[in-house]
Amino acid sequence: MPWVRELFWNRLENRLRVVWRLPLYLILWVVIQILSSLIIKSPLTTALAMAAPVLTPIVGNLLFYSLNLVLVLLMTWWMARVIDHRALVDLGLQIDRHWWLDLCFGLLLGALLMTLIFGVEWLLGWAAVIGYFHVGVANARFLVMIWQPILLFVVVGINEELLARGYQLRNLAEGLQIAAISPRGAVILAWLFSSTLFGLLHILNPNSTWVSTVALMLAGVFLGLGYVLTGRLGLSIGLHMTWNFFQGSVYGFPVSGNELSTISFIAIHQTGPPLWTGGAFGPEAGLMGISAIFIGSVLTLAWVQWRYGQLTIQTELAHYSGRNGHIRSK
Repeated sequence: MPWVRELFWNRLENRLRVVWRLPLYLILWVVIQILSSLIIKSPLTTALAMAAPVLTPIVGNLLFYSLNLVLVLLMTWWMARVIDHRALVDLGLQIDRHWWLDLCFGLLLGALLMTLIFGVEWLLGWAAVIGYFHVGVANARFLVMIWQPILLFVVVGINEELLARGYQLRNLAEGLQIAAISPRGAVILAWLFSSTLFGLLHILNPNSTWVSTVALMLAGVFLGLGYVLTGRLGLSIGLHMTWNFFQGSVYGFPVSGNELSTISFIAIHQTGPPLWTGGAFGPEAGLMGISAIFIGSVLTLAWVQWRYGQLTIQTELAHYSGRNGHIRSK
């Protein structure tokens, strides 16, 4: 029946409607997490542990993270080409000189902001250093164990930015560009909506509260700022990587409710008011983290202005151009 086809298929764009593309990507993303977990107890894990005994405590996780990244990249490529009918670069992966410079700035920014949070808490007596090169696993070496969180946060930075910004934001902006909404308005609404989803996706994290969920929505706005101003994911990915890594594996804070400080350069005992520190959820849920987000947003604006010469919402994120690069109007 024609009306059934219209429900699922956008004839003008000759592809599946956005209301079906978005949940399909999310479902496949979740399935990949489940499939990747199967490798932890696979014969390959056992074989690698026997070949390199020093990696035994982390080999399962290293394989999980590696397979997870490969599968998410392949799935994203497949969704872009087969379902979205677009080039992969349209999802913020224009890997050029600007992209790499944005990535480097994002990496430095995330490290700087978390160092600022730690420094202020230390000066206020809210974070006492109780050790260095901490490993909470018996008979394990720090220089071996630290590779687990390094790979973890590289994979999380890429995968979550592809999900929340590269895919969700781009598709939402295209779907929201209707007669009553300008391209600029569509991008802004998609930015806010994808940030809301980003916060809600963490609602089941340990120690999660409504305060932490709202704070992560703000973090989503911050992470998406570089993307909506440049159209590239480099800045967002770099920022996401080092924000998490320095938070959990350098300074020993909880990361979005998860206690990941069993391997950290600095071990701390944290006190101070949870309103400011974020308590058991980590800095994102406190005024310290929110203040860092504000400072980071100002620095992001300054970087984009310096590098690109203007601060403009990239309205092409709301235009579908297909594989041939010709913009198709709504």
